[in-house]
Amino acid sequence: LTVGKQEMLQKKSAVLVDGVILNGPIMDSKAGEKFVEEACKIIMEEVVQKADDVTEKVCEWQAPEKLKQILDLEMRDTGECHQKILQLCHDVIKYSVKTNHPRFFNQLYAGIDYYSLVARFITEALNPSVYTYEVSPVFLLVEEAVIKKMIEFIGWEEGDGIFNPGGSVSNMYAMNLARYKFCPEIKEKGLSGLPRLVLFASEECHYSMKKAASFLGIGTENVYFIKTDERGKMIPEELEKQVQRARKEGSAPFLVCATAGTTVLGAFDPLDKIADICENHGLWLHVDASWGGSALISRKHRRLLHGIHRADSVAWNPHKMLLAGIQCCALLVKDNSGLLKKCYSAEAAYLFQQDKFYDVSYDTGDKSIQCSRRPDAFKFWLMWKALGTTGLEERVNRALALARYLVEEIKKREGFQLLLEPEYANVCFWYIPPSLRKMEDGPEFWQKLHQVAPIIKERMMKKGSMMLGYQPHWGKVNFFRQVVISPQVSREDMDFLLDEIELLAKDL
Repeated sequence: LTVGKQEMLQKKSAVLVDGVILNGPIMDSKAGEKFVEEACKIIMEEVVQKADDVTEKVCEWQAPEKLKQILDLEMRDTGECHQKILQLCHDVIKYSVKTNHPRFFNQLYAGIDYYSLVARFITEALNPSVYTYEVSPVFLLVEEAVIKKMIEFIGWEEGDGIFNPGGSVSNMYAMNLARYKFCPEIKEKGLSGLPRLVLFASEECHYSMKKAASFLGIGTENVYFIKTDERGKMIPEELEKQVQRARKEGSAPFLVCATAGTTVLGAFDPLDKIADICENHGLWLHVDASWGGSALISRKHRRLLHGIHRADSVAWNPHKMLLAGIQCCALLVKDNSGLLKKCYSAEAAYLFQQDKFYDVSYDTGDKSIQCSRRPDAFKFWLMWKALGTTGLEERVNRALALARYLVEEIKKREGFQLLLEPEYANVCFWYIPPSLRKMEDGPEFWQKLHQVAPIIKERMMKKGSMMLGYQPHWGKVNFFRQVVISPQVSREDMDFLLDEIELLAKDL
């Protein structure tokens, strides 16, 4: 206790229970407020104000053991002084990857949106949980409004939805929902009486489909992976064959997952043709548009998702292309009969009382597998309010125009080779160093080329100049995958990326 507080307690009649003084708060509010103020100053100076500064490092690289020592991770019996904690805040920022840096190209998210950032500050400070109107009135209404607008862009006249912690969870929701529609008795009776359920997804689908099948007890062997063409799109004729094969085996097909914007190649499955097959066979069509869904906002590029209105459910992550901030992920469902709630509700009497003094239809928490749930729709809503649909559309159009610019520059430069012409923001290419350019195409050439990208990646990370992902894929050796998202990215950054690769690899 501070001296002042002790004196105050002596003046009062101190109430003790189990040796604990219960008079007055235990926290020093003034000191806490001062700490928040100083910490926010560090965030402003070290994160927000440096977000568009290309002279800053993307990452101050340290090996794990060294970083453990720098950060002093040990938690002790006594708390550290405020100055030490402020220094820790500074160090955490210093040694973290700056995903808002214009040259962070590593993931399917990047950049900083100031409105969604402020929205996150507000929700972090308010610390709400979105399950009932009484505890979260504003954020429930915001989520309802955002879901309604997203449904419009998909092209449905009505629908339902819920925000989830990640596209992987949205895909799992959809799989479980499709299974519940196929056999509603599973909710009470479980798996024991079911036939062998089978679902279909492309070879290029997100790995969360396998995880969901495992988690839900369907089994990874019962995910039939459909062949894709050279662009990474599901081949509808192959899907038809596999559905018929499953039926002949005596299995019960129930779901097709199409992908709109695959993780590596950025491919869009032919949704209309897949929807025809689903209709013919009575299968639920889920579209994982976690990455590609934001193209719906663009009048120019929404054709990539032609046919999406025929889906039964859609996963769409505004935290990717639209910069809503992680995490901001919606599962949208065409059904408007309360299927989500029927599938997931547990009707907890202490939370979802039916005799409340307001309209309990606004208590939407029973549509979720979570109890506590973050108000993720709010950051998307505040950003959308600030920028308007045209501002969001401009982001999509600019990102894809920059990707197109990069593709044309790659074609002009010796040593750079595209894997394929991209249709979205994923630009996949090899860099062939001068020493390999005269080598004949054969196993030795590809084996040597396989080693190039990891070395360049190590060098860029240690230098801190940029971050760019690489991977092998379906028999193709390591190649770079450049993803253009952030509005802070410019033509100069595209030029820098190619120059920097050449510079880092000149001795290879």
